[in-house]
Amino acid sequence: MSLNRVIENSKYSPDEIYGELFREVQLNHIFSDTKTFVDCVPKISAEDILKIYYEKKNLSNFDLSKFINEYFNLPSSPGKNFSSDRNISTVDHINRLWDILSRPADEPTPGSSRIALPFPYVVPGGRFREIFYWDSYFTILGLSVSPNHSHLIENIIDNFTYLIDQYNFIPNGNRTYYLTRSQPPFFACMIQLLSQMNSNPSAIRQKYLPYLYKEYLFWMNGKDQLNENHIFNQHVVWISDDVILNRYFDPLTCPRPESFPKEEEERKKAEKLYGIKSDEFYLHNRAACESGWDFSSRWFDDENSKELNKCAFIIPIDLNCLIYFLEDYLSLIYDELNNMELSQQFKNLSKKRKEIIQNLFWSNEEKFFMDYDPINKRQKKVLSLAGLYPLFFNIATKEQAEFVQQRVKKDFLQIGGLSTTLQQTGQQWDSPIGWAPLQWISYQAMKNYHFDQLANEIRTRWLNLNDEIFKETGKMTEKYNVVEQSEGGGGNYPLQDGFGWTNGVYLRLLHG
Repeated sequence: MSLNRVIENSKYSPDEIYGELFREVQLNHIFSDTKTFVDCVPKISAEDILKIYYEKKNLSNFDLSKFINEYFNLPSSPGKNFSSDRNISTVDHINRLWDILSRPADEPTPGSSRIALPFPYVVPGGRFREIFYWDSYFTILGLSVSPNHSHLIENIIDNFTYLIDQYNFIPNGNRTYYLTRSQPPFFACMIQLLSQMNSNPSAIRQKYLPYLYKEYLFWMNGKDQLNENHIFNQHVVWISDDVILNRYFDPLTCPRPESFPKEEEERKKAEKLYGIKSDEFYLHNRAACESGWDFSSRWFDDENSKELNKCAFIIPIDLNCLIYFLEDYLSLIYDELNNMELSQQFKNLSKKRKEIIQNLFWSNEEKFFMDYDPINKRQKKVLSLAGLYPLFFNIATKEQAEFVQQRVKKDFLQIGGLSTTLQQTGQQWDSPIGWAPLQWISYQAMKNYHFDQLANEIRTRWLNLNDEIFKETGKMTEKYNVVEQSEGGGGNYPLQDGFGWTNGVYLRLLHG
């Protein structure tokens, strides 16, 4: 997919469509959550709404809040009347929630920011009223052990193939304002899971091959334009003439509409404190959002300063492990089809990437896998659970895995599970916060290398924390404080409950 086409997609975003009206709604805080307006659906055409707005906006009795309510339908919350029963088990609660979090195939709605999907799907919950890319992998882990809802797995995957057909990649979610960025590429992992549930796994793999290949092209687009004088281009980074790795990237250099004006206030602070220009601020801000880790000290030059986020200049360990798996999986499928040329090509690519991960990202000092800084040609300093992805994908050597598990046990393991990093910055992807997807990655990473005792300890502590919070609040939340054994904090929005990936990981961990 060309970079110009990605940028062209942004014209369908509510901030582009409504211009001044969008800015006035957000700046005047008509809604407490800045995501609300961008999810509103116009009752008449945007053109007509803007015409009326410009006619009325300077009248002495003009009320912007009333105007919005008159000409827009606010986003619905199908689960708002759902009442939790804290007397039932966590499993029973989650099984009740699947119907609350499930959505039927979308009916196309003129003017809506929602991209209509042709098959049913599961949303995370709360303010997240759409499908999310990487969330969905962890959600379907739970669906795979939920017989009454497992049919949704193929529906979710087929929605992603629809998005690939439409846009040549999987966006962050099915909203027009997400069309310039993706999320951690777990699509191959989803296909692997679906194939493992099927009596003919090779048929499933081959069915989705064209989409896996398009996913790969998206993440590798622009590699031919790289050289030692131009090391960054879209999602690819030049290390040497024969080594190309990946980063997170969004081509837009403006605030995300769902986070305006808060992000613009943060940009002004970054410029005042450090002289950071607008384009640079938003380059890194949006890259961090594509990473899913928005925000974390992983990306900061100074671990306590979000203003010094440099995500787009970092090569993340987890992303490159995901791309390794995609390359390896493509090799397997081409082998099944007796296309030995392409099978060998992708085998060579995955083998080279594996060797790079084992060496470039491995810190002999910390005995841990780290993110990499290609500008200064050194590893980053922050230890995080992203360093367990090489174990999750069986990339690490046995010796490396032994060192990693020792560090996890010594520093990351808390009473409620694993802390995301060791830094306490107030950011939601740092200590003391724990997230369901990282508990699963870490649990499976330990199982892969037969560290069963630690794996079971992670599992038990996380499940116990989920159970305790459910009994206290009736909620399964987006994130948790694994030190204080409470609901999680941090982030640019209130804590959300539901919650798709928490439910999915809980059920899959319980299943073993």
